[in-house]
Amino acid sequence: MHQFQGVTSDLLECNPFEKIGKEWMLVTAGNEEKANTMTASWGGLGVMWGKNVAYVVIRQSRYTKEFIDKEGTFSLSFLGENHRNMMKYLGSVSGRTEDKMREANVELDYEKGIPYVDQGNLVLICKVMSATKLQPSDFRQEGLEKQWYSDKDYHTLYIAEITDILAR
Repeated sequence: MHQFQGVTSDLLECNPFEKIGKEWMLVTAGNEEKANTMTASWGGLGVMWGKNVAYVVIRQSRYTKEFIDKEGTFSLSFLGENHRNMMKYLGSVSGRTEDKMREANVELDYEKGIPYVDQGNLVLICKVMSATKLQPSDFRQEGLEKQWYSDKDYHTLYIAEITDILAR
């Protein structure tokens, strides 16, 4: 497998709606001793506070959220369609109750101590700039809470600076 190379944001050519919403991504957080990953299809890329950023939303119940909150960093790994079954599995099983990363043959590597999934072809290394817990009073569109939060497991919105971009 080819090694990752650092690239600058001006070389990044991707449609975020395709990459995130259709291909999905793995949100990985922790350190070299312990880490967890989860599948996500909600988020975005943009500019905030003068920085290139990634936006991700993580439900309160997710195990990966504990690692993001503790470390203040995470990675977004884009694996592509050939890893769809792995991503489905990683999104449906909790790392709290089983070693899902070992079970799914996830290969972790690290950039500046931040874990990422090595099977990807694009990785964004991120440092949290803000974390906002979504509340029922935040919703401005009718029906969002009923449709997405009947279990009251609200998301935290993380806005994170993209500190490094790795590509094959």
